[in-house]
Amino acid sequence: MLYFWILFNIFVLGMLVMDLRLFHRRGHVIQFREALRWSAMYVGLAVAFAIGLYFWLGHQAALEFVTGYVLEVSLSVDNLFVFLVIFNYFAVPEDQQHRVLFWGVVGALIMRGIFIGTGVGLISRVHWVLYIFGGLLIISGIRFLVLGEHKVDPRRNPLVRALRRLIPVTSDYQGGKFFVRKPQENSRLYATPLLLVLLVVETTDIVFSVDSIPAILAITLNAFIVYTSNVFAILGLRSMYFAVSGLMKVFRFLHYGLALVLILVGVKMLAADHFRVPTAATLAVVAGVLLISILASVAFPSDRPA
Repeated sequence: MLYFWILFNIFVLGMLVMDLRLFHRRGHVIQFREALRWSAMYVGLAVAFAIGLYFWLGHQAALEFVTGYVLEVSLSVDNLFVFLVIFNYFAVPEDQQHRVLFWGVVGALIMRGIFIGTGVGLISRVHWVLYIFGGLLIISGIRFLVLGEHKVDPRRNPLVRALRRLIPVTSDYQGGKFFVRKPQENSRLYATPLLLVLLVVETTDIVFSVDSIPAILAITLNAFIVYTSNVFAILGLRSMYFAVSGLMKVFRFLHYGLALVLILVGVKMLAADHFRVPTAATLAVVAGVLLISILASVAFPSDRPA
């Protein structure tokens, strides 16, 4: 199994290097068609990986991966709203948004790996932790249902405040640079607003992982499947943002569907010792709830201007 862990991470590293150094070496505005092509490619890779799992580990492992992947992608939709708020607040140039999301993905992969390893280890050793995770999901779902999408106020981000105390920040963006030196001021090192944006993106992802990691652990405790489904969802998140950023406000009922998914998965986790819900049933329920919320959004559009 260690061999496959190494191979998979080499593959992910290769994809990231190819993305940054070959296809997006220079910052540019990601158009809808380009984002759609990248999104289709990442979905295709996830499908190919699921097929590979089917022949390697069998039907159940492949089904758990697909369910986890669909669940993680669904919960990632909330991230897209937050990215939009962050980019608007900091007035991030469109040609630099991909760079921020790229490094945000790198940080998210590292943090998710740590959280997954910790979560699987805890549940394996201390079983009652499962009930804590289930309760957290139900609370998150109810909060999401009542309050709507996650709110983010970059001004209150503690890391942003700490950075401003530690190092001066330039008043404007410096291309795709996170740090610059000003020769006229004895080459003093300055952070750029792009670094502030990256910090906000990274810290908000940690908040989101509190929901998403327990949710996938309710599907399977196989660390490899949990990790790979998370990775494929995160890799496709950037292109998904650019593909649907102009359409996100259309699906006005989607956050209700996401909230219900969190609550149902939390209940499944709490009842795991007494009632085993088949993975196929979980996948069908998650897909059905999301489809209904999207169809309801299309059928009953908001009267408010976008």
